[in-house]
Amino acid sequence: MTKYVLVYQGGSMAETEEAQQAAMAAWGAWFGSLGAAVADGGAPFGPSATAGGGASTTGLTGYSILEADSLEAATAHAEGCPVIADGGSVDVYETIDVAM
Repeated sequence: MTKYVLVYQGGSMAETEEAQQAAMAAWGAWFGSLGAAVADGGAPFGPSATAGGGASTTGLTGYSILEADSLEAATAHAEGCPVIADGGSVDVYETIDVAM
C-alpha cells in the first residue's frame, strides 16, 4: 500500500452550533467509511507563511493521509470528502519513500 496526502482547499466554515455539529458528523461518517485506509486523520490548517522566493499556495485548509493501492483508488476515496460538498476541493498526492 502507498500513502497519499489529501490536501483540502476552500469550503466554508460552519457559522452556527447546529451547522458545526452537522459538519463534524459528515466528516466522522466519511472517515468511518474509509476504515483502515486512514493512516493519519490530519488536521485543519491555521495561518501560514511562505519561505523562499516561490509563489505561495493560498486557500489550503487542511490535510489527511490515506493508504491505497493506486492514485486512482485514493482519488476515489477523496471524492466523498465533505469539503467538496461545501464548495471546496481535494488534491491527492502520492508520497515517495526516501531512504535516509
